[in-house]
Amino acid sequence: MSNLIYRISAFTKDIQGGNSAGVVLDADFFTDEQMLEIAKKVGYSETAFVMKSALADFRVRFFTPVDEVALCGHATIAVFNLLRDLGLISIGNYTQETKAGILKIQVHNDSVYMEQNPPEFFELIDKTVIEECFKSQFKNYIGEMPIQIVSTGLKDIILPVKNLKTLLDMQPDFKLIDLLSRKYDVTGIHAFCLDTFTGCEAHTRNFAPRYGIPEESATGTSNGALACYLMKYMRNEFTGNFIIEQGYSMKKPSKIIAKLNLDGNIIKEVYIGGSAVRSK
Repeated sequence: MSNLIYRISAFTKDIQGGNSAGVVLDADFFTDEQMLEIAKKVGYSETAFVMKSALADFRVRFFTPVDEVALCGHATIAVFNLLRDLGLISIGNYTQETKAGILKIQVHNDSVYMEQNPPEFFELIDKTVIEECFKSQFKNYIGEMPIQIVSTGLKDIILPVKNLKTLLDMQPDFKLIDLLSRKYDVTGIHAFCLDTFTGCEAHTRNFAPRYGIPEESATGTSNGALACYLMKYMRNEFTGNFIIEQGYSMKKPSKIIAKLNLDGNIIKEVYIGGSAVRSK
C-alpha cells in the first residue's frame, strides 16, 4: 500500500479552514479492508479512493475511520480540485460513480461543484426526541421550523436552532446522538440557524458520531439537504443560491456554496461547491 495519500482542505481557500480529506489516486486494487485501514491511519472524517469506472469518468469510494459511506461532499470537492491542480483533468464537466449513484461534476478554475440527488423529505421528528441530545445554557434552544430527515444522497436530521449564540453554545451528547442516528438510520444531526458571522444564508454545525465523526467543520451532503429544506419551508426568502458557513465552533471556518436549479416549485438539480487547498 505505497500509494501517495494527499491531504486536502475542502470548502476553503485557507489551509487553516475547511474540512480535511484524504485522497488516494489509482486505488483500483485495494481491498475494502485496506481502504478502511488507510482511512483509520489518515484519521480524517473521510478519505476518498479514486478508481477507474466503466460507467463514469471516475469511480470514487469514501471511507470514514470506522465504515464506508455512500457519498461525501467535501471529499469529492477535494478529489476534483486535486485532479485539476495535478493536471490530470482540465476545466469542464465530468461524472463520478459513487454508491449514491452517478453524479455530475463541474470543474472551474478555482472551485468544483458536485451534483447531489434531488431531495427526499422523510419523517418529521418531535423536538422532545432531540432535546436530550444537547446541553445548553439557553432553554428551548430548538427553533420553530420542523425537525425533519432530509436526503440529497445521505439522510440527515435537519435541526433548526433559534440563533447563532445558542447554536455555538450547544454541547452535544455524542452517545445519545449515535443512538438516535441508528434508530432513524441517518448519518447524523445537521443543526443550523439563520444568523451568521459573514452575511451568509445559514450557519451550521454537523454531528455524526455514528460514523466516527464527533463534529465536522464542512459538510457537502448535509448542506445540500439543508438548502433544499430551506427552499421547502422558506421559499419566498431565497432564490436557490446559498452560501453556508460552518466550522467556526472548531476554529476551522468554512464556506459551502449550494445552487438549486428549480422548475417552478420542483427542485430539479442540487449542486454543492467550493474551493480546496493542499496541505504542504
